[in-house]
Amino acid sequence: MVDSSLERLKTSHGVQVTWHAFELRPKGSPPISDDYRAYIESQRPRLEAVAREHFGLNINPGPFGIDSRPAMIGAKYAAEQGKGYVYNQAMLRAYWQAGQDISQLTVIQDVAEHVGLDVEQFTAALENPKYEAEVDADIAQARAYGITGVPALLFVNKYLVVGAQPYGELVRILEQIQEHEAKHDN
Repeated sequence: MVDSSLERLKTSHGVQVTWHAFELRPKGSPPISDDYRAYIESQRPRLEAVAREHFGLNINPGPFGIDSRPAMIGAKYAAEQGKGYVYNQAMLRAYWQAGQDISQLTVIQDVAEHVGLDVEQFTAALENPKYEAEVDADIAQARAYGITGVPALLFVNKYLVVGAQPYGELVRILEQIQEHEAKHDN
């Protein structure tokens, strides 16, 4: 959802977007209780309405509580191949609009192939410790910034905005940051 606002902000204000990995449910997390799972499911209609009303998106989210780490590792490889942006876009569509389980290797491979990556090389990269270390570094950086959920946007490496924001709100935030930075640069 936040991506549609970011896309507009990139075009209108020349903002550079860099995606970083973040695990909502890292390995070793306690199991999700049935009550919490039921609560999340009960909130989906509200989430879908907000996405439609504020972002113009029809969403059909994938399953809750999955392990997205392989998809994030794949994103590091895709970025190295010059396909990071299109890979992330395709992965977001797969999960948020097509309702796919992006923890499944076949889904991740299909996304990689769709964006023009060699599937054999991509699959091998998923086992490469280099990309896993890059994901770990992103997660450590997020912890250092105090990020505990997504989406989280960091402007100028110091202004944290948490939660999906409509385009108009991001413009307002960006203008406040630019004004603040201009005052403190002089």
